[in-house]
Amino acid sequence: MKILITGGLGQIGSHVAEMFLERGDQVCVIDNLATGRKEHLEDDPNLRIEIASIADNDLVHDLFENFKPDCVVHAAASYKDPNDWYNDSLTNCVGGSNIVKASVHFGVKRFIYFQTSLCYGLNPIEQPITLNHPKLPASTSYAITKTANEDFLEISGLDFVTFRLANVIGPRNVAGPLPIFYQRLKDGKQCFVTKSRRDFVFVKDLAKVVLQACDGTGHGAYHFSSGSDVPIEDLYNAVVNAMELKDFPKAEIKELGEDDVVSILLDPSRTFEDFGEIKFTPIEETVAQAISYFKEYGTLGEYTHLRLNKEKSG
Repeated sequence: MKILITGGLGQIGSHVAEMFLERGDQVCVIDNLATGRKEHLEDDPNLRIEIASIADNDLVHDLFENFKPDCVVHAAASYKDPNDWYNDSLTNCVGGSNIVKASVHFGVKRFIYFQTSLCYGLNPIEQPITLNHPKLPASTSYAITKTANEDFLEISGLDFVTFRLANVIGPRNVAGPLPIFYQRLKDGKQCFVTKSRRDFVFVKDLAKVVLQACDGTGHGAYHFSSGSDVPIEDLYNAVVNAMELKDFPKAEIKELGEDDVVSILLDPSRTFEDFGEIKFTPIEETVAQAISYFKEYGTLGEYTHLRLNKEKSG
């Protein structure tokens, strides 16, 4: 099989690429290195890497024409700065629609997409959230632009699977609380946690299901979620334990901010029905693997979809 992976040097895309390469498939990845890293994928005779932007329509057309993928895994996304509407729109909407249109034009057999759970808004009307919940993305630039591209995909006529994601963490994780906790603890700084809960899922568990989807399992929208959430403080404690710090620094507990969410818990029942039982990796093992990665490669910054990082917010 020939698989084209956008954002193929990022957290999700690179793990998916590795699994395809391990079984002997041909893989082409495109990445602009905004959050991806070249070292995430080793040289392989079945691997082609293109450092470029999916917003370049002519380049995308040529890439599809030359590689002729059977399946597209669209993992590229802009999310670093919630006020950067331009790059979010350029990558997530313009670039995303370029990938969808090229997939239609060149007869791609399967298209895999990743959607944020923020597509349901900051105040979901049900918990857990079912697939019948309306899309209410008008809360963040990331959610608006990711949802727009999902809408393009739904009217494209392609055979597709969309995974609306819980919090995907593990090695190569560059956004959200996990790398923030690690970097601040490493620098000897105080950490805080809010009184919120999240469903943390291991990136490699997701990658295994993506391979099933590329091979023909499922159609339409799914939630990739364990179906249960834990306090953010549990993640913090797992990071402290994995770092093996001499003292156990307690995190400051803060109330939720106006743009934060108590929980966005997704109902994974349709996923389990179509993809079968998923053995989710315990959070302690997930965090331990992430910390090993951070110790070797470091972190890329304190990114979050909901607020500016400290340096920019002053």
